[in-house]
Amino acid sequence: MTTFPTIETARLVLREIVADDAGALFAIHGDETLMRWFGVDPLKDLAGAEKLVEIFASWRAQPNPGTRWGIQVKGEQHLVGTCGLFAGHRLWRKCTLGYELAAGAQGKGYMHEALTAVLDWGFAHMELNRVEAQVHPENTASIDSVSRLGFQHEGLLRELGYWRGQYHDMLQYSLLRKDWDARRR
Repeated sequence: MTTFPTIETARLVLREIVADDAGALFAIHGDETLMRWFGVDPLKDLAGAEKLVEIFASWRAQPNPGTRWGIQVKGEQHLVGTCGLFAGHRLWRKCTLGYELAAGAQGKGYMHEALTAVLDWGFAHMELNRVEAQVHPENTASIDSVSRLGFQHEGLLRELGYWRGQYHDMLQYSLLRKDWDARRR
C-alpha cells in the first residue's frame, strides 16, 4: 500500500497518524484508566508515543498489511483516537479490529461512525471475509460497540493477554462479510 487511505465520514476524518500526533497519542495511551482494557501497559513518556507512530506506520509494509487510522473530528486539529485493521492473514482473508478513544470524545458516537467506515473499507479493499475483535470481559462499553456493529460472540479466550503484571481472559467476537453486507443493505 503506497498511498494512505484517508476516509471521510459525516463528522470525522480518518487519516494517517504522523509524528505531530505523538502528543495526542500520549494523552490517550499514557492514561491509566483508558488503557486498562487495551492490552498493553500505558505509555510512560512521549518517546513511547513517537515509537507508536512508527509501529502503526510499519503495519502497512508487512506481508499481511494492516492500517491504523487517526480519528480527527472535522474542523479540529488533534486526534481523538485511533482505529485499525491489523494482524491480517491474506490467505484466510481475516484480520483483527482495534480502537481507542480519548475520554473527552466518548459518548458522542464517534467510534461507531469511525468503525463503520473502517469496516466498509476493509471488506471492500482488503478482500476480508472475517474481522475479529478481542474484548476484555469487563469492558462493557467495547462489548456494546462491537455488538452494535453486528459482531457475534464466539467464546472466551483464557489468559490470552498479559499486561499490568497479570494475565487477562478476552472475549472473542467476529464479523463476517455476509453479515456485514446484510446489515448494510
